[in-house]
Amino acid sequence: IAQRIKYIYKIFNLCYNLSMKSVPRVNTKSIKIGNITIGGSNQVLIQSMCNIKTSNVDEVVKQINECALLGADLMRVSVLDMDDAKAIKEIVKQISIPLIADIHFDYRLAIESINSGVNAVRLNPGNIGSAENVKKVVDLCKEKHIPIRIGVNSGSIDKEVNNDTSIVKAKELVESAAKTVKILEKMGFYDIVISLKGSHVLETVEAYRLASKKFKYPLHLGITEAGPKDIGMIRSTAGLAPILLDGIGDTIRISLSDEPQEEVRACRRLLKDLEIRNDYPTLISCPTCGRTQVNLVQLAKQVLKFLEDNKINKTVAVMGCIVNGPGEAKRADIGCAGGKGQWVIFKKEEIIKTVPEDKIFEELCNEIKKL
Repeated sequence: IAQRIKYIYKIFNLCYNLSMKSVPRVNTKSIKIGNITIGGSNQVLIQSMCNIKTSNVDEVVKQINECALLGADLMRVSVLDMDDAKAIKEIVKQISIPLIADIHFDYRLAIESINSGVNAVRLNPGNIGSAENVKKVVDLCKEKHIPIRIGVNSGSIDKEVNNDTSIVKAKELVESAAKTVKILEKMGFYDIVISLKGSHVLETVEAYRLASKKFKYPLHLGITEAGPKDIGMIRSTAGLAPILLDGIGDTIRISLSDEPQEEVRACRRLLKDLEIRNDYPTLISCPTCGRTQVNLVQLAKQVLKFLEDNKINKTVAVMGCIVNGPGEAKRADIGCAGGKGQWVIFKKEEIIKTVPEDKIFEELCNEIKKL
């Protein structure tokens, strides 16, 4: 009986692991944005948005290039006036990833941004003006092969769909997006990306699930107005993780009241932990307790920075208990566990050396470099 139970457990464990290894993606239309493709079987793309006025070219270029080095696949800039739109011409010369222009209220800003070389526009036809002006933008996008992202969120929803201040319902976000899709499709335009960002997590999750059934266009995922870094990351993860695990989503932004570089880091960590992308380091570290007799928190932060700054795609454990540490971090490529001012470094549960606390960061980094 014991052997049979053990055998059944192995089968169950194998099936569970297989089910967790790959989440089948919802198939969407493939669309080119500059030199990359969104949708279809392509990987989930990471994007953020500059928080500097776009006409400040040097600062914007610096921010975009820093985000690109951290792993951003796309960046977006706001276009508030004609100076911003014209600045795009110089910005695109100095960056290596596609650029999206965020347009509201004035169709002429979209026209100028496209002529300046932007790779995509975020547009809400409902606030651009007349159908004639919308058509001018759409016709130029067709000519230049520029996709349009329909950006629906709880702050810019179609007033005919929702005209009060209550929580925007999932079906209202989808209905608002559908109205805009219909406008573009009537004009013969189909290079469309859709986002439905609510600030309410559960309504946003439901909206994306409804949208994935209704539309075949790529979906841009996000929780809008998520808040400062700590709150925003929790809120965004709560909303994005279930959608991504449903196989929904072609590009994501984790919107934080913080620097865009932090948004890119957060996106990469989320996609790595969900095993959707495997191009980022993983740090395992214990939460500490009364048994901790070393400065674990400081070391964990140092190691994470070292891994991310040096783009070392490994799993590293920093544990505060020398007894349980190696066992608790079995999945790590390498790790360390400390107690009473001493640390051991281990690889796959095998201890390879013991070092004093003042040498652990240096010695661990040297061993990581050997992997």
